[in-house]
Amino acid sequence: MVTYIIRRLLQMIPVLIGSTFLIFVMVFALPGDPVSGRCGERACPEAYVQKFTQEYHLDKPVVVQYAYYVGKLAQGDLGTNFYGNSVRKELAARYPTTAKLAVIAIVFEVLVGIVAGVVAGMRKGRWPDTLVTLTSLLIISIPVFVLGSLAQLVFGIKLAWFPVTSTAGTWSQLLLPGLVLGSVSVAYVARLTRTNLVENLRSDYVRTAKAKGLGKGRAIGIHTLRNSLIPVVTYIGYDFGALLGGAIVTERIFNINGIGSFIFRSITARDGVSVVGAVVSLVFVYLIMNLLVDLLYGVLDPRISHD
Repeated sequence: MVTYIIRRLLQMIPVLIGSTFLIFVMVFALPGDPVSGRCGERACPEAYVQKFTQEYHLDKPVVVQYAYYVGKLAQGDLGTNFYGNSVRKELAARYPTTAKLAVIAIVFEVLVGIVAGVVAGMRKGRWPDTLVTLTSLLIISIPVFVLGSLAQLVFGIKLAWFPVTSTAGTWSQLLLPGLVLGSVSVAYVARLTRTNLVENLRSDYVRTAKAKGLGKGRAIGIHTLRNSLIPVVTYIGYDFGALLGGAIVTERIFNINGIGSFIFRSITARDGVSVVGAVVSLVFVYLIMNLLVDLLYGVLDPRISHD
């Protein structure tokens, strides 16, 4: 197991370098003047433009700029944005809020999604199955910005059950946006669980277990459900990485000062250093979550070995 983890961590290095290079090139090779708008409506002084260009190596080829960036990245420095602030400190100040939002969404989608999928799978063709299917299709078909605005209007303004905005980033303020953020994933988790459970219930090993006298609850809970959760865990791991990267639409609707809002403002301001730094951290989160998902495979299915 330890050897497998070390090998996977070493494999992350070329992936991280390759992905960061593509991100860096796509951001800094775009046409446009990063100095434009820095001095308001007036043109910036020539001395300021020269200093700005030299500080961020904008007068050099993209490959050379990337070499400077990798040198700082190897030291744990994500760079200094175009406003003179450390990108690492900017992300560190916002990640706790986004992490809370992601935890609320993941807990909601795991508890509700898996339970709904199991109920639908065990009652295949009956009204619970139909209810879960129709509800999941309805939620998936509604865009997140519509769902978030509707929840904000109904539960935040009309009923006053939740705060309308989440500027402070407390657990109570993030509850409603977390539920909105996890609602679409709940539908996918429910459908994945239901589909895989129905398929595994037809397997030979389940029929054999029942023929030997194993109860339906134990056959489903111990054998069938564990095998059915493997693709579900894959999706949840991917989704958790995406949530930690920041849900731009949800954070904008509820005015949350998280990673998503930071990326949106950085793109709007053409702050390439902040965009690259935020996306690099997101790539790292994805790689770690992918490793954790692979390790969970061995827990759910003992036949999967990492030795």
